[in-house]
This record gives sequence, C-alpha cells and structure tokens, in this order.
Amino acid sequence: MPQHRGTSRSKSSGRRYGKSAGKTVESAMRRRKHGTLKSGPGGKGGKVKSRKQAIAIGLSEARKKGAKVPRKRSSSR
Repeated sequence: MPQHRGTSRSKSSGRRYGKSAGKTVESAMRRRKHGTLKSGPGGKGGKVKSRKQAIAIGLSEARKKGAKVPRKRSSSR
C-alpha cells in the first residue's frame, strides 16, 4: 500500500491543470515572444509584454476550450 507524505488535501487526482491547458498557455507564451499576442476582446488591444498577462490569457483561452482549469479567484479582498 503506497504511503502519502503530508497530503492533507482530499483530492481524487493530483493534477490541478489538465495537459491541454498547459499546451494553450505554452502557445500563448510563444505568441507573446513573437509579439503577436494581443489583449482585449477579439485581440483588439495592444501587444502583451507581461509574462503574467500572457499566462492569464492562455488560461482564459483554455477555459473557453473546456480544459481542466480551476475557477478564477473572486476579487473580494
């Protein structure tokens, strides 16, 4: 029987993000490097230079595709 070290979370699977979500984020990062990643609806905004923004756009695209991505945090701080 396998021993689990210090896992207090009761999750069925350890992966928080699915493989397809990772691929979508990877694609967004590549587009950012090439300078073709745009922000805003329909890509009408400016060029994305921030790494964090590129990751957020990638995760958002993955969510739209139906990939396994956790829900957005509520901004009630």
